[in-house]
Amino acid sequence: MDKKKRIEFFRSMTSDQRKKLILEKMKAKNIKVGSGVPNKTYNKQSEEVNELIRIANYFPELRNKNKNQK
Repeated sequence: MDKKKRIEFFRSMTSDQRKKLILEKMKAKNIKVGSGVPNKTYNKQSEEVNELIRIANYFPELRNKNKNQK
């Protein structure tokens, strides 16, 4: 799927579907919500990780979820 089609597909999803997709991708890569490091430069292989972190920043309930569990 090319970038334009991925964007169209993502925008056609509901907020809950987007959250679920993002969390599934993060889990598959063993990334915990809120584990992003500000101003950290990731290598080219981690470009998808950067996208996921930026997307997750738009969902404050995802960032705060782990803080409330401690």
